[in-house]
Amino acid sequence: MTQHIPICAPEAADHAAFTDPAAAVAELRRLYDVATRFLRDGFSAAVESGMPDCRYRAFYPEIRITTTTFARTDSRLAFGHVPEPGRYAATITRPDLFTHYLTQQIDLLIRSHDVPVHVGWSRTPIPIHFAMLGDADLTVPQDGVLPFLMRDVFDVPDLETTNDAIVNGTGFTFQDGARPLAPFTAQRVDYSLARLAHYTATAPDDFQNHVLFTNYQFYVDEFVAYAREALRDPDSGYVELVGPMNQRVTRDDPDAPMIDPPKMPQMPTYHLTRKGSAGISLVNIGVGPSNAKTATDHIAVLRPHVWLMVGHCAGLRNSQSLGDFVLAHAYLREDHVLDDDLPIWVPIPALAEVQVALEDAVEKVTELEGYELKRIMRTGTVATIDNRNWELREQAGPVQRLSQSRAVALDMESATIAANGFRFRVPYGTLLCVSDKPLHGELKLPGMASAFYRTQVSRHLLIGIKAMESLREMPLERLHSRKLRSFEETAFL
Repeated sequence: MTQHIPICAPEAADHAAFTDPAAAVAELRRLYDVATRFLRDGFSAAVESGMPDCRYRAFYPEIRITTTTFARTDSRLAFGHVPEPGRYAATITRPDLFTHYLTQQIDLLIRSHDVPVHVGWSRTPIPIHFAMLGDADLTVPQDGVLPFLMRDVFDVPDLETTNDAIVNGTGFTFQDGARPLAPFTAQRVDYSLARLAHYTATAPDDFQNHVLFTNYQFYVDEFVAYAREALRDPDSGYVELVGPMNQRVTRDDPDAPMIDPPKMPQMPTYHLTRKGSAGISLVNIGVGPSNAKTATDHIAVLRPHVWLMVGHCAGLRNSQSLGDFVLAHAYLREDHVLDDDLPIWVPIPALAEVQVALEDAVEKVTELEGYELKRIMRTGTVATIDNRNWELREQAGPVQRLSQSRAVALDMESATIAANGFRFRVPYGTLLCVSDKPLHGELKLPGMASAFYRTQVSRHLLIGIKAMESLREMPLERLHSRKLRSFEETAFL
């Protein structure tokens, strides 16, 4: 006969209605704190006393809205309203981390539909592993260490319900039939927050709204040097440089050492912070489309305002020179890592706002403009491939396709980053620097590479930073293009 263990849970309460976004977020924070504190206390008690006589369970808070009419929205706005009358909901985690985002999105929702939002407990349990993420003094041990099985006492992560069904447009509704308000569920967000800390060795709280991706350590060195200079400038607005293992360099001591940890993370990340997370994060994703997908899969839950790829590529045209720039206007996707999530026939459009910012930044840094700019920069198709030694294949393979596509450059990350930006509705762009020309006999050899990196990386990184600083000044409603939205979208960005 199966023994039913009683459930211990925080006291139930009805959903409360709010027309003040700040008050709604405050209630989300209160409920989340109650739930996670309950689970942590229960875990501590179980570790100390052994198998408890009840199962501990607490739920994520949620936002709900019910509309009976279509919204009268500004047709220029790509977000902030639901597509049609009905019931909509979003489970919420870490409202402390997402306070500004939630306040902004709830405010737009209330103003668009002129109805209150309702805040209360959802039906989705919080896994104990995620409840512990914010407490450095508590860790969840592996099964076998405790005198009971974790899943017998607490809810654990369930990968069957942690997926990208919402952003992939494959159909998602909550248990009661409500449709999604946000692009990610709370479990999916928590999963990525945990992965981010693992891969980057920095806290999700330190990520900024403007993210640069690169595929070489040289860019990290230049970024750290730039950050120190920015911190010395009292008018820069930058506050702090944060590196792996929570190393911090402040305005008060911009020359403080930053030491590589004994075990570098897979994707070393550095954050030049600014008030309101308006600074810049640099992520060294290394080489390959798999890393590019992994990084963007997880950073997407933070809802950054824009991400850009600034790295090296192979130039495919004889007229290109080492050190030339390539501004991607289209992408040839031969990376294959996103084929199941975003079919290869889906076009990845260039975003005008990002393209203009990148071209303007190239003009400012190089002091070239107009027709003269064509001497050092080409626009066109960038191909991303999953074979590092693609040039060794027979000419009828990838080389023929590169020619047919009119590609001007090839790398192993850019199309993946752009495609995931499209999939996750995060504005994206790519500016690459030609570091070799294998089709024309100019291979990347050790001595040549060192000289090239020394002269080119600093300028290239500065262009990326200047583009980000320009995009920072752009209103969100302009930056978040309608090109990234489908027929029926979530109200939240």
